Amino acid sequence: MHMRRLTSFAVAVAFVTLASDWLVAAPPKPAPALAAQGADGKTIELATLKGKVVLVDFWASWCVPCKASFPALDSLYREYQPRGLEVLAVNVDERRHDADAFLGDHPHRMTVLFDPRGVSPVAFGVKGMPSSFLIDKAGAIRFTHMGYSGNVDASYRQEIAALLEER
Repeated sequence: MHMRRLTSFAVAVAFVTLASDWLVAAPPKPAPALAAQGADGKTIELATLKGKVVLVDFWASWCVPCKASFPALDSLYREYQPRGLEVLAVNVDERRHDADAFLGDHPHRMTVLFDPRGVSPVAFGVKGMPSSFLIDKAGAIRFTHMGYSGNVDASYRQEIAALLEER
């Protein structure tokens, strides 16, 4: 009898968990405009990447989790870029030399943009660092990640692969 109640409870918890994930899932919404300068001084606009899957990541040199997320996202970029993924790593440091020092310690291939005034994270509704937004080929935000831990890498891979498969 005790085991039966425990099993029923586990099934109920699983159902509520699945239902709550479904209920809190927001429909895709258009990504806000994003225009920021790259290391070469040229402005890059998110709108020009329509037709590609784009991961926009907001980071700062003072952000402890960014020290782990930055190389992980660059690794995802290297793996999925040939299939159509772009990564825009948007730095929000007020002083460029802080960002440059961080970048000197973290070799990368993904595109790094600089937004020292913090306009783009406000437009995206960023609440903390790092924060990432996966944008589909039509320009809609489909997945959001606030913070970083190593176990989200599998989620990124699943989400990126699914978006790359979409027409």
